[in-house]
Order: sequence, then structure tokens, then C-alpha cells
Amino acid sequence: MTSTDGHSFGQEHFGRAFLGDQRRTRSLVDVADRCARHPAGSLPQKFKDPNALRRCYDLMNCRGVTHASVLAPHVQRTVELLVQQRGVVLNIHDGSELDFSTLTSLRDQLGQIGSGSGWGYQCLNSLLVVPAGKQVLGLVNQILYRRPRVAKNETRAQKRQREDRESLLWLRAVEQVEVATATCLRRLGQDALPEGLRVVDVVDRGGDTFEFLDREAVLERLYVVRSSHNRMIQVGHDDTGPMSHLHDHLRTLAEQGRRDIELSDRPERTARRACVAVAWAAVQIQAPANPRGQYRDQPLAVWSLRVWEPQPPAGVEAVEWFLLTPVPVTTLAEAWEVVDWYCLRWVVEEFHKAQKTGCAIEDPQFTKVERLQPMIALLSVVATLLLQLRSDSRDSARQQEPATERVAPEYVEVLSGWRYRERRELTLGEFFQALARLGGHQNRRGDGWPGWLVLWRGWMTLQTMVAGAQAVRCLEETAPPPKASAQASQPPPE
Repeated sequence: MTSTDGHSFGQEHFGRAFLGDQRRTRSLVDVADRCARHPAGSLPQKFKDPNALRRCYDLMNCRGVTHASVLAPHVQRTVELLVQQRGVVLNIHDGSELDFSTLTSLRDQLGQIGSGSGWGYQCLNSLLVVPAGKQVLGLVNQILYRRPRVAKNETRAQKRQREDRESLLWLRAVEQVEVATATCLRRLGQDALPEGLRVVDVVDRGGDTFEFLDREAVLERLYVVRSSHNRMIQVGHDDTGPMSHLHDHLRTLAEQGRRDIELSDRPERTARRACVAVAWAAVQIQAPANPRGQYRDQPLAVWSLRVWEPQPPAGVEAVEWFLLTPVPVTTLAEAWEVVDWYCLRWVVEEFHKAQKTGCAIEDPQFTKVERLQPMIALLSVVATLLLQLRSDSRDSARQQEPATERVAPEYVEVLSGWRYRERRELTLGEFFQALARLGGHQNRRGDGWPGWLVLWRGWMTLQTMVAGAQAVRCLEETAPPPKASAQASQPPPE
């Protein structure tokens, strides 16, 4: 896939990388393009050419090629796309474990994951998503966290003072996003995000700490956080309400409306539609009596929502979410908007699947973390391409555009030949329909939109078909002319 201005994927996302040498930048662009064309499998499977594979290894071994330097140009591009938006853009923060347990030589340089028997990174991603159309702008931050080895007798005070505790990940994420955004805005000659643009942090229960909520308030950031703790609150914002516990109080409120929502596919449940009710209240969250982290000793005025499933299907665990936000919620429409923001958190879960399933991010076999980390950054950016493929396929405003504006003409020619048995100029909508069919989508009346995995299977198959067509064309162009047969060479009879 090419960008709208004709640049390759590698040029668009890594062409401005500063690696200390322009030759390294050109090499990074080439490596990224090759990974984008063949993201699945191990590195030898991604790079069919042994010389290209060796250049990839050599690049990852350069001192100036780090996780930060590889990710930086993509982050800059993401912020540039952000400032073009208006309305709401979600900054979805979520973590995923990257398992490198098989790399025994790296064990001392990695942290424990899972129950403690595995080794790898806790990878916290910050992904910008536009609610309208679920368009993925890109990563604006990524943290590779290594769980430290902590003494069993560590006290609460010692844990609170430890700067590498896991609960600080969410604070580090938003602070690094602030720095990255400010840096990119200065390069654009701007002091702040444009008026009419609101960036909302979306965080699951892992970020529900008073320390994180207080830091968001200090930074004056908007957020939606799913509450995990039934913490102490004061009802209302005017200091006259009774004291209560958050979840207990919300469960006493009458529902204000019902609506269907889509639940994403997760290990503990399958994707389904659920009819949920909503209720909300203004509350002040009280600072914990027992210190847990670094924060101001003052209450936080927020709006809290309860989203629950009054009549769940038999044998299915009912939905119940408690959401916190500083965004005023005074009407049913405002409440559903906040719920919609949280529901879009599933996009980052799809991103994690794209990292692992689509890009095989856990497969590289390196013997040093200094080589592994920049490859993680590169493949994470490739994973955003997989999600963007789905967004492009669903963009109704672009369905009638010529496919050749985003795809090389040769790909359109091969796909049209496979699908329609003739050369045909395809629109972007027709191209993606055929691509989904190539990936196994049946396009039946009851089938939904094709997901990124189906589209990418089609894209991978199309890559192979184009390579085959190129090989046949090469043979035809280089083949010597056919020799005259022995019979044809004899003189005609008299």
C-alpha cells in the first residue's frame, strides 16, 4: 500500500528518522517496506533475500538505531495527523505482554511476565484513534517495561518510593505523550493543539489509581478510566453531599436509558451485542487514607457512570462497568458519548493481535536487547498498517476513488484478473471487496465487514500472486527465441 502522496510505507513512517547516517535511514526505509509487504513469520520469512536479511541484522546492530530513534519519525507523523483533526480524538493506553522466553541468552535482561514463569516485556502502547470511522492515526508512545526483581519483604513505604513500580507506567505514558506532542508542535511552529480538538485518554482498570487520576488533573487532560476500586467518595461537587463508596452509590441509581453496544472478542468471552443501561452522578473522589504513590491530598471532582446489563443471556456473565471522567455528563446523550469512547478501547486490543499474529513480533531471535528493541518498534508501526487497511476498506467517502491512487497498478491488474477474469480499473471499494474475498471472506448477506486479519490474508496472497506474475514476465522477457525445428530447416522437396 502507498500513501496518498505516493510515498512508500517506509518513506512515510521512517523517512525522517535520525540515525546518525543517511545510509542507515535509507536502510530502515527499505527494511520497513519489506516488513510491510511480508509482515508475518520470522525474520528469514519476512526477508526472502539473504542479503536483505543481513542488512536488517546489521542495521539493528548500529549504536544509533534504538527503540526511541526508530519510533520517533512515526510519532511525529502521528502528531501531524492529530493536529489536522477536529472534535474528539481518543488516546487509548493499554498494555500487552511480549513473550521472549525462548531467548535464553536475554533472560537476565528481561522481566518476568504472566505468572512469573515467562520472560519478556510489558509493552504499554498509546494509540490515537478517531471515533468517527474508527480511524487509527498511529502510535504516539510506546513503553517497553521490564518488571524488576523485588524483595519479598518489601514494605508499602519502600514500594511507594520505588521509581520502577508498575503502577507508574500510566503516568509515564501520559507524560511522555505530553513531551512528544509538544516537541512535534514546536517543529510545526505551533504552541498548542488547535481549538476545537479534544484529546481524551482512555484507560482500562490497570490505570485506576488515585495517583494517575491526580496527575491527569494536574496536566488538565481529559480521560475515561474504568474504575476497579470501590473507593471513598463524596456525592456531588458542592461539598454538601453524603460520604459513600463509589460502586455502592452508583448501584443505587435508577437507569436513565438503554442501548445496544458491541462487545469485543476476548479470551474470557466471545464478541456479542449487549443491551446495557446507564446511570451517572457527580462525585468527589477522596484521596486514600493510606498513602499509595505520590499525589496531592485533595479530592478530585469527576463524573461517574455505571454501565450494566440488566438482562444478560443465560450462562453469560453480565456486563458491569464503572467509568470515571472529568468531562461533564448531564444528559443521556453525553453519557452515551462517554460509553462510546470506552467501547472503542477494543481497537488497541486489535492492535495487540496485529502485533503478535499479523507481525509475529515475538519471533525475532536476537542475542541482545539493544537489537531486539528497535525491531519491536518497527514491527509495531507495521501493525498500525494492518489496522489502517481495515479503516480504508470501510471509508465510505473513498469507495469510488480509483484503487491505483493507493495501490500499485500491477496489484490492481492481478487482483482484477483473479476476481473478474479480465483487466479492469477497480475502485478502492471494489479492490477491498476482492481482497477480502481472496482472504476468505464470503461477502454473504449476514457477514459483517471484513476485519484486518482477513484483509491481510488477502494482501499476503496477492503479494505472492504479483511475485509470480513478475517472475513469469521476467522469464518471457529474457527467454531466447525458439530454435527452428530440424524439419523446418530442411529444404523443401522439389
